[in-house]
Formats: sequence, structure tokens, C-alpha cells
Amino acid sequence: MATSIKLDDELKSRIQHLAEARHRSAHWIMREAIRDYVEREEKRESFRQDALRAWEAYQENGLHLTSEEADAWLDKLEAGEDAEQPECHA
Repeated sequence: MATSIKLDDELKSRIQHLAEARHRSAHWIMREAIRDYVEREEKRESFRQDALRAWEAYQENGLHLTSEEADAWLDKLEAGEDAEQPECHA
């Protein structure tokens, strides 16, 4: 699928300089930039959707962990301990 995009002269020049420095084509630089952007935004949207689902679940059942409980659990995991996730409570 061919797609065209209008870029101002300054951005075109910056892309061309970067392409030359990286021994790549300007097309490659733009394709990689768009791919990276889309992947980052997909992850951001997934995180946002997960947060909304968690908030909805909390509103329905009130189950949660305090930040202290979550931090203590994460500290154990970071230290390499095989720690079970704490039980959520109301």
C-alpha cells in the first residue's frame, strides 16, 4: 500500500541528514519512526484499557491492595524472591 505524507522542508532535511548518518534511506527512517510510534501508542492504549478495567472492577467489588502492600510484594519480586501476590481485600 502506497501512502503519501506531506512534510515541511525542515523535517525533510532532518530526516535526510539522519538517513545519511545512518547509511539508510529516508524511506527506511520514516517507516521505522512510524512503526515505533504505532507500537508505543498501542502499548499506551492497552495500558489505558487495563487501567479502566481495573477501575471498573474496583468500583464493582471494592477489592484492592494498598500501595504499601503492593510495594512490599514488588520489593520481594525485585529481590528475586518467589513471592505470591497478596490477597486483595475490601
